[in-house]
Amino acid sequence: MAEETEKRKADHIRICLSENAQAREATTGFEDVHLVHKALPEIDKHTIDLSTDVFGHKFAAPIIVGAMTGGTAEATRINSAIAEAVETLRLGMGVGSQRAAIENKKLEQTFAVARKKAPTAFLIANLGGIQLVHGYGVKEVTKAIEIIDADAVAIHLNSLQEAVQPEGQVAFKGVLEKIAEIAKAVDKPVIVKETGSGIAAAEARALEAAGVKGIDVSGAGGTSFAAVEYYRAKGQGNTAQRLLGDAFWDWGIPTVASLVETAQTVKIPVVASGGVRNGVDVSKALALGASLASLSQPVLQAAVKGVEATEEVLSFLMEELRNVMFLVGAEKAAELAKAPVVITGKTAEWLKTRGFNIESYARRGAR
Repeated sequence: MAEETEKRKADHIRICLSENAQAREATTGFEDVHLVHKALPEIDKHTIDLSTDVFGHKFAAPIIVGAMTGGTAEATRINSAIAEAVETLRLGMGVGSQRAAIENKKLEQTFAVARKKAPTAFLIANLGGIQLVHGYGVKEVTKAIEIIDADAVAIHLNSLQEAVQPEGQVAFKGVLEKIAEIAKAVDKPVIVKETGSGIAAAEARALEAAGVKGIDVSGAGGTSFAAVEYYRAKGQGNTAQRLLGDAFWDWGIPTVASLVETAQTVKIPVVASGGVRNGVDVSKALALGASLASLSQPVLQAAVKGVEATEEVLSFLMEELRNVMFLVGAEKAAELAKAPVVITGKTAEWLKTRGFNIESYARRGAR
């Protein structure tokens, strides 16, 4: 089983780097979000403060690198490059599912390298919710935390991926109860994250009630794990699973819709991810209620080139965010939550149909 897990992780890296596994027609909804330009910003761009405090940790900017990989030699190099970059820039990162390391102690180093290279950065451990109903419990979650000396642990939800994966596990009954047990037992913040299909208000409410300390919405519009599994099934000659991956390529709640539904429902920190591609997207997410924004694919593409390329991507992201803050007159990252925002198009239709208030965003600062 350990060898199968390791091979699957290697497949995921290869496909995300060599194939077009991005959403085809589905979009994040960021194109429907418009920050109102302030012709008189009345601030000095050079004194803008990007820093923020979330989960008891101070970030130089409200940006983390999303969970991506681990369990292979290439994953070691990728995690090492990302860790060095986030340590230098004082950001944060999540590692990929640590199931491989739980199954095979020899693979622990592919994850542990993150803490070695980032002694003070905010690190997030990671295990799948589906594993919690297949034998994993507090012991395994605690081990995942210990492997990287994590500041928090993510429990990821990937029902779509499991449904289209050739070797997928789809017995999800009881996952919420298990998450509640973990949230109560471990002494680190438990963050529940989706993997590209989004989280709706009802699930967000249930997760908050279960005791989780943060929700990463990971909506549709970015990397599609149905697409990733499509390519894996195609390579294996598995026609049935390939057709499933193709049919569900664009499945999910768009990132912005998921973010607004969740942010208007819970009081715990919300992380925006799923197709976040630049600092403008980050600023829009923060304006809509996110505490942090997370991105993976652009950083993965840089990380395979090394630390310098990774740091360059993240630094430019921070500069884009600073520029947006200047143009809307926000001196601190927290002030973006007060900036006027207009939501249009399909995203507005979605949220209105679902009964969410979007007019209040546009009225901010209006006279």
